Amino acid sequence: MPRLRLSLLLSLLTVLSITPLLSQDQLGYQMPPKAILDLVDVERAPSVRMDSEKEYMVMMYRPSFKSITQLSKKELRLGGLRIDPQTSIGSRVSYSNNLRVQDMRSADNKISDVKGLPADPQLANFTWSPNQEMMAFTNTTETGVELWVLDVKKSMAKKLTEANINANLGDVINWFDDNKSILIKKIPADRKALIDTDNSI
Repeated sequence: MPRLRLSLLLSLLTVLSITPLLSQDQLGYQMPPKAILDLVDVERAPSVRMDSEKEYMVMMYRPSFKSITQLSKKELRLGGLRIDPQTSIGSRVSYSNNLRVQDMRSADNKISDVKGLPADPQLANFTWSPNQEMMAFTNTTETGVELWVLDVKKSMAKKLTEANINANLGDVINWFDDNKSILIKKIPADRKALIDTDNSI
C-alpha cells in the first residue's frame, strides 16, 4: 500500500510540473497594457551640437531602445573591438534616426527638419567642419557605412559615398582645413573576410 501511494504521489508531481510548461508553450508574444507602454515608450530628448558662435544648434534624435534586429546581429570580438562584420562599424554604436536644426539668431528660434535624409536612417560619427558651416556624419545601411554631410544653414543633407567606409578604427571622419575635403578609411574591394572567432581554431 505505501508503494502504491508513493507511485501515485510521484505521478501527481510529474503532472503538476509538466502542466506549467505546456501552458507556457501555448502563449504567443504579448504586449503589456497601454499604461505601461506609455510610461516606457516615450521619445527621448535630443542630443545637441552647437557651433562655437552659438548661432546654430543641431538636434540629434535617438530611439529609446534598440530594435530586436539590431540586438540580434552577429558581433565579432577582435583585438578589443566589437565589430558588426556585415557593416564594418562598431556593433554597440547608438544611432540617431532624425536631425533638426535650430537657428538661434532668429527671433523665434526657428527649428527646421533636415531635408534629404535617407530612409530608415542610422546616423553616427557627427563631426563639424573647421568653419562649422557643415557637419559630416555616417549612415549605416544593411550592407555598410555611408558618408553624408549636412549643410547647417540650409538644413539639407547629402550623401557623399557608397556604403564602403571602414568605421572600426580611430577617427571615422577627418575634415581638411579647406572645409571641402574629408579624409575617410574605405574598405578595399578585395578585402578578405574577417576572422570569425567563434569558428576559428
